[in-house]
Amino acid sequence: MNRTIGVVGLGYVGLPVAVAFGELQPVVGFDINPHRISTLQRHMDSTGEVSREDLSKASIDFTTDETRLQECDFIIVAVPTPIDHAKKPDLGPLISASQTVGRNLRKGSILVYESTVYPGTTEEICIPVLEKHSGLVAGTDFFVGYSPERINPGDKNHTFKKIVKVVSGQNEQTLNVIADMYGMVVDAGVYRAPSIKVAEAAKVIENTQRDLNIALMNELAIIFDRLDIDTSEVLRAAGTKWNFLSFTPGLVGGHCIGVDPYYLTYKAESVGYHPQVILAGRRINDGMGQFIVTSLVKQMILSGIPVQEALVTVMGVTFKENVPDIRNSKIVDIVRELQDFGIRVQLCDPLADPEEVQHEYGLSVVPAERLEESDVILLAVPHQDFAVSGWNRITSMLRDGRGIVFDVKSVLEVAACPENVTYCRL
Repeated sequence: MNRTIGVVGLGYVGLPVAVAFGELQPVVGFDINPHRISTLQRHMDSTGEVSREDLSKASIDFTTDETRLQECDFIIVAVPTPIDHAKKPDLGPLISASQTVGRNLRKGSILVYESTVYPGTTEEICIPVLEKHSGLVAGTDFFVGYSPERINPGDKNHTFKKIVKVVSGQNEQTLNVIADMYGMVVDAGVYRAPSIKVAEAAKVIENTQRDLNIALMNELAIIFDRLDIDTSEVLRAAGTKWNFLSFTPGLVGGHCIGVDPYYLTYKAESVGYHPQVILAGRRINDGMGQFIVTSLVKQMILSGIPVQEALVTVMGVTFKENVPDIRNSKIVDIVRELQDFGIRVQLCDPLADPEEVQHEYGLSVVPAERLEESDVILLAVPHQDFAVSGWNRITSMLRDGRGIVFDVKSVLEVAACPENVTYCRL
């Protein structure tokens, strides 16, 4: 199709989209972060989602100059939609991006939002901003659609091209154009939602469903801990049934699963309904850091380790394994809880940017070669670098090769646990 493409926001979501289209035709890639643009111009992606080779092959003009968007008539907006300290939607980045696009919007353009939002956001929030800053009328002078992102950071199997793309538009003609555009680059095909609100709602419940399933596993882990039963063994036994869903307990952070449910509950409360199941799941998952630390401190006392003199090494600070993303990391909750007990903590992570961790959380990341031997190893994020070295590395980090190992994701082989080590897991 004869459309000039612009992508606004070049993070975990926007960059893979820009690269996919850039393999077929020139793309204007816009971001407000000069450092991000500078590194992308050198074919370097700090998120690790796109390889140097793929970046070099894609025809993308990376820029911080918003006027370049005036060249585009098919603009994709993929900016973060976080929550604030009160767990309410923070639409600041989305509104700011809409203002930027509005100032540079030309007649006949189609805008597609990919950011996760609550149902109604595109039409009730974004379109008025676009109209105000462009002086144009939606549905007459320009057209809007919504296509929820489904990027899974660190997943090299379920990539942008391999995941069915849900698309929607404010009218049938717009929907057809959007479907055709994405259809050029998404091998898995597109699904045409009947309305923008349906597409918005579909996105926000995808992660809400996963959040609730993990919350159930976390609650089971709390119950089985009191019953002195190994949760992993229970799940392994239950998993022999054909229709048992495969979920495991753990920390729920990041920019999606730990955030999206609050967008839905916010909208529900605005229309007079107070969600109960969804918020109950959120409370359980948000409290897992405290549960892990409480369980660990109990084990330290039972093992005769003086709590306030102890040193704990926390391995991993990113929100999940094999990605450098530290947004909404629940590992920080664990560190804070440990510090509240007067425990010394040293944090290590080969993927996280130390400067970013310091800026966002005020925590120092210690290089592996400078780690002190500690009383406790808390394997919080099983990066491949940690998992491959297994027990040998863990044991070498303990004081005199003895102590406690708390394996949050249950990745270590129980049978191989050294005799002088007390092994704990969710």
